[in-house]
Amino acid sequence: MTKKVYISGPMTGRPDKNIDEFNKAEDQLLKAGYEVLNPTSNGLADTALYEDHMRADLRMLTMADALAFLPDWERSRGARLEIEIAHVLNIPVRPVSDYVMGTCA
Repeated sequence: MTKKVYISGPMTGRPDKNIDEFNKAEDQLLKAGYEVLNPTSNGLADTALYEDHMRADLRMLTMADALAFLPDWERSRGARLEIEIAHVLNIPVRPVSDYVMGTCA
């Protein structure tokens, strides 16, 4: 069974909401054989409220087997919350590079 990996990282206040970095991570994770849950593809319009995006993203996170975080995640309130919830749900949390380099089981 393919592992589902949720990508977490900073969006708010970043140029184009950091979509290029999320998509780059998604491509790398797909090539490494993972199913990817990318919050930039949560089905909501860019104009939706922050709270609505977080609700959609957290639903997506609960379906994940693992969480892969992008650089500077610690500067993002949403990413910090996602990582805290992942810990509470016993979802492994590692940098994207660990999954891509194969250092995660």
